[in-house]
Amino acid sequence: MENILVTGGSGLVGRCFEGPEYYKISSSQFDLRNKEDAERVFYQVNPKGVIHCAGKVGGILSNMTHKGEFFYDNILINTNVIEQARRSGVKRLIAFLSTCVFPNNVEYPLSPEKIHRGEPHHSNDAYAYAKRMSDVQIRAYHEQYGLDYFSVIPTNIYGPGDNYDLQNGHVVPTLIHKFFIAQRDNKPVEIWGSGKPLREFIFSEDVAKLTKLLYDNYRGSDPVILSTSSEISIIDLVDLIKECFNFKGKIEFDTSKPDGQFRKPSDNSVIRQEFPDFEFTPIEEGIKKSVQWFIENYSIARK
Repeated sequence: MENILVTGGSGLVGRCFEGPEYYKISSSQFDLRNKEDAERVFYQVNPKGVIHCAGKVGGILSNMTHKGEFFYDNILINTNVIEQARRSGVKRLIAFLSTCVFPNNVEYPLSPEKIHRGEPHHSNDAYAYAKRMSDVQIRAYHEQYGLDYFSVIPTNIYGPGDNYDLQNGHVVPTLIHKFFIAQRDNKPVEIWGSGKPLREFIFSEDVAKLTKLLYDNYRGSDPVILSTSSEISIIDLVDLIKECFNFKGKIEFDTSKPDGQFRKPSDNSVIRQEFPDFEFTPIEEGIKKSVQWFIENYSIARK
């Protein structure tokens, strides 16, 4: 049985990999920004494969206010993991990127060959450039060393066990936490922006399943987009979460706050071609599971 190292093993996606073949690590065990810690991981685990989920991530506010940290931490984490995988003789590696790597002004739908065709959106450009460098590093290693490494680009991931921090979380967990507090304290819910932007969301368990399938079957070197290719507005997302809480209070949209990019539709044709029978979790079902998990695990949830 292959020994597969999963970095970010306690995170939103990493926690979904289950089985004796997976050796999951978290930042509480190893600081992958540190070269010596990265070396120690690979020496102790001696993996045959790597699923690299670890990274410093956050929502639009966090990306805008901590650009230096997001760039520095992610550059070091990704560089160390990919290089130590090479040095340790790892034959198979999948690294996680993000749709924010794509240029702000780009022809839709998003597809892998468009990653470097312009500057990313200013709201998360530092994080995006750091993630782009993973793509550059992987391509370089593929060309020079012939390594079977590639990256995946999931759209907005959500699910149980997310980071529900009100300042640094992504849109779904932040909204869930806001509705929880509003319901508990009988207060209105404040939503950043107009609610008009469109986003593609994918359930965390689906991301893990697709990654497993790609690990076992995909033999290309280009990044693969993980997406349902189905868009939903933030307003409609808010309504779904509202229904799950049976919330009867007031909802306020603060249009003085940024919306970010209006839409980022993606091309999931590779997934459709490779796994035509794959069934994505409907967002109504995924949101319901996510809300239920947060309510039941409020005391221990990351927030």
